[in-house]
Amino acid sequence: MIADEKLENSGRRGPLQWLGDLRDAARFRLQLLKGQAPPDAHRPPWKLFAAELGHAIAPVTRLLKPKLPIEKAENPRIVILFPGFAANPGSMRYMARELERAGHKAKRWGLGTNFGPTPENFALLADRVRAVHDRYGQKVVLIGWSLGGVFAREVAKVHPDCVDKVITMGTPFSHTPYSNNLWRVYQFTAGHPVEELPIEAELAVKPPVETVAFWSPRDGAISRRAACGQPGERDRAVALRCSHMGFCDSREVILALIEELKR
Repeated sequence: MIADEKLENSGRRGPLQWLGDLRDAARFRLQLLKGQAPPDAHRPPWKLFAAELGHAIAPVTRLLKPKLPIEKAENPRIVILFPGFAANPGSMRYMARELERAGHKAKRWGLGTNFGPTPENFALLADRVRAVHDRYGQKVVLIGWSLGGVFAREVAKVHPDCVDKVITMGTPFSHTPYSNNLWRVYQFTAGHPVEELPIEAELAVKPPVETVAFWSPRDGAISRRAACGQPGERDRAVALRCSHMGFCDSREVILALIEELKR
């Protein structure tokens, strides 16, 4: 009994130890925030990054435009939408509604806000893709915006038998993980260097299913070199003219997705 009590007391952490751990964690996060990109990193101009703020009024301007000319799909698909970094499924709600207006079934990814991969949430996502496939009895299409596209590509490598196609939108899978304007914020938030993901992943390696990369020369967050990729890293690349934030709900992107789902 006494030995057990001593062992229990030794495992308790006092206020000073707790504060020390907090200080060390804060220092580590600050070091991640101050990191340096390699010389070959390619980032979009800052004026494009600043222009991303204009997306805040997108829900208002959308009300002033006519409905998208969408026809019912002859071959409805099951799609799973993967939100971008620090975004949640609500950010892709308009896209989901428009895809369903075309007759497709749009499913959430099931993980809430995307703060980066961990072994635990990646395993849950892989199970989610398998479950949706089994429920509907057909291969699913994974549509990933930005960091969500990284998840989509890697999950497709785990369950290629469940996935028909992967479509990435402004996803940094090529070049260098520093080829974007968000890598410092990502490191600070996720708590690990951008080139050291906590899951096994080779981002530039194409999944063993059809893989299409949407990219934009107006993207203010992710470099075109990272989002377009090289031949062999994806099957096709499609250039669109939208901001990075616009990938989640712009008219051009949604119409391009509907066309892609016909293929």
